[in-house]
Amino acid sequence: MSADPAIEVHDLRKRYGEFEAVRGIDIEVQRGEVFGLLGPNGAGKTTTVEILEGYRQRSDGEVAVLGHDPAVRSRELRQRIGIVLQSGGIYGHITPREALRHWASFYPRPRDVGEVLALVGLTDKADVRSRKLSGGQLRRLDFALALVGDPELIFLDEPTTGFDPEARRTAWETIRSLRDLGKTILLTTHYLDEAQALADRVAIVKDGRVLAIGPPRELGVGASHYRVMYRNAQGQLVEHETDDPTRLLHELTESAIARGERLEELSVGRPSLEDVYLELTADV
Repeated sequence: MSADPAIEVHDLRKRYGEFEAVRGIDIEVQRGEVFGLLGPNGAGKTTTVEILEGYRQRSDGEVAVLGHDPAVRSRELRQRIGIVLQSGGIYGHITPREALRHWASFYPRPRDVGEVLALVGLTDKADVRSRKLSGGQLRRLDFALALVGDPELIFLDEPTTGFDPEARRTAWETIRSLRDLGKTILLTTHYLDEAQALADRVAIVKDGRVLAIGPPRELGVGASHYRVMYRNAQGQLVEHETDDPTRLLHELTESAIARGERLEELSVGRPSLEDVYLELTADV
C-alpha cells in the first residue's frame, strides 16, 4: 500500500461570483482511516466533497485523490472510488442482485456480488424487487452499489440519514468492516455520536474554513480538560473545568465533608465531540 495520503487538499477555494463557499481548506486523509467531515449546513462540506469526487470544479488550490487530480475525471480514478450519496435511486422493478451484477460489470475487478450482499445485510432480500424494499433496505443497497467495484476510497455522504437505530448500528458495523479491509473512508454526517464512534480523525468546518482537526477525543478542550459536575446542597447543578481532576475532586470532597454535605450526582468526564463541536460552531 502506498504511503502517500489518500486525499491531499491544500488551500482549496471555491467561489460563486462574489461568494466564497470554501475559503482555504487544508486536509490530509491517510490511507486506511475513517475521516469525518463535520459542520453545520452551509459550512462548505458538500462543496468540498463534490470537488474531491470530481463533480465540481475548484476555483483555486491543490487537490490530489489517490494521486490524481479529480477535476480531470480520469477513468482510472473513477474505478478506484465508491460514492454513497445522501439519497439514491434505483429502478423499482429490478432486484438488488440484478443491480449489483450490472454495476459490477463497469469495473475491472469487482467484488463477488454475494459477498457484497452479505456485507450490507441484504442476502435475504437479494431477489426482491427494489420497489418492495424498505427505506433502510434501499439505503443498504446504496452502500452495496458503492462497494461492488471494490474501491480503495469510499465517500459516505450522510450515510445513515433516516435509519432506525438498528439499521444505523448495522451500517456502523459495515463501515468498521470496510476499515478492517483497509479501505479509506471520507464520512460526512450530522450525527456527532456517529463521528465519535467511527472516525479516526475529524475536521470541523464552518464558513468554508477548518476550525479544528484531529482525533475526536483530542479536539479542542477535550485534549486536556475535564468537566466535573455535581449538585450542591441547594440542588443546583455546578460545573467545573480543570486539567487536574484529581486535585479538584480532593478539594471539593474535602470541603463538602467539612460542611457535612454530599456532592450529589458527582461525575467526571471529558467534553464530548458534540460539546466541542457546539462550542466551535456557535454564532458569536
